[in-house]
Parts: sequence; structure tokens; C-alpha cells
Amino acid sequence: MRVLIIEDNRDLASNMFDFLEAKGHVVDAAGDGITGMHLALVNQYDAIVLDLMLPGMDGITLCRKLREEGGKTTPVLMITARDSLDDKIAGLEAGADDYLVKPAELREVELRLRVLHRRGGDQPQKLKKMVIEDLSLDPATCSVKRGDKHIELPPIPYKILEALMSRSPQVVSRDEIEHVVWGEGRPDSDSLRAHVHLLRDIIDKPFQRKLLRTLRGFGYQLVSPDVPDQ
Repeated sequence: MRVLIIEDNRDLASNMFDFLEAKGHVVDAAGDGITGMHLALVNQYDAIVLDLMLPGMDGITLCRKLREEGGKTTPVLMITARDSLDDKIAGLEAGADDYLVKPAELREVELRLRVLHRRGGDQPQKLKKMVIEDLSLDPATCSVKRGDKHIELPPIPYKILEALMSRSPQVVSRDEIEHVVWGEGRPDSDSLRAHVHLLRDIIDKPFQRKLLRTLRGFGYQLVSPDVPDQ
């Protein structure tokens, strides 16, 4: 992978740079938001590691500008000391694809980057188009539609949706979803909730009929609202 690290902590950036290079990746680094934004716009990267608190331009602003003004879809792994659910949701809503809380193990950083980079690289087990009400997902093209509206999903919400649709109308446990998305590198307790919150905002909130259910203590379910609660 070619990776860009945008991090103002020199020791952390240096350790991450050396670790990823030793793993065979090509790495660039920036110590402030403005330089990081410039590098992200003029170069092609497979993934970006982005700190939230940066001089010049904070990570939330950078990520939003990268998506909305720069038109870049490069996967972004946000790393920050802020660990509340609201902070994670804010980062994801700004366009980040995944979130890690400092201090983060370097092995987990690389694992998360590989997961983000794999979108479109793995061959899905089920190539058949899946449809629930007016929501459709085509694993062959990684395309999602609700009614006539094309929906763009970051990699992790996409994987969650694919897991839920492939098992519908069954309830899928948190453990099962986390294993599908992150494998053995399980996230902290709020990460899945933040990604499901973002998924619900995109596929359900703008529409009258709600398909995504949370069954507390059990997991999540994607099903027609006409199906009775379990």
C-alpha cells in the first residue's frame, strides 16, 4: 500500500512511518493539516492515517474538504485521543472510514489499513444481488441503491450492510459483525455503534420506512418494518 500519515506528534509519526515501511508499504508523512491536505490532493494513496488535532487545519475539516471539495475517496483511518461515541460519529460523518483511539498498537493500525484497502479486492462469497424492500446491494459491483437513489457507503458501513442483508431476516450479533468487518483485530466497544449510527443515517433516516433495527443485547437486523419484532 501507499500510505499518507498526517500526524503532528513527531515520535508517533516516526514510529508509524518506520513500522509501515518495514512491512513493505510506501509511506509519506505530514506534520500539519495544510501540508497533509496538499499531499492527499496531489498524490494517489491507498489509505490515509489522520490525526484529529492538527496545526493549520484540524482533521475533521481536512477530511470533509478532502471528500466534498477534493472529491477524494481515499480510505481514511482517523486516530485521536478523543474517545467518546460523539467524537467517533463526528469523524465518520466528516468522511473518515474508521477510527482508532490513541494509544493505538501499530499492528492494529496496519490491520485496519489493510481492511480499508481490501474493499473491492476481496471476492464476495455471494455475488447474487440482495434486495430488501426498496433497498438493494449488488456485491459484484459494490453498489447500493434505495429506490432510485444511488447510495455511497464507506467500506465498513458497506461491509456491515452486506452482512445484515445476507442474513436477513435473521438477527446478526455484534460479535458476528465485528468478525466479518475486523477479523481478529476487534475494535473498542463504541466503534461498531458509531459505524451502525452512520449506516442508519444514510440508508434509513432520509426514508419513511425504516429497515435497520437494533435489538439490545442481541445485535442488529435488517428487515421490512412489516415483520413483527422478535
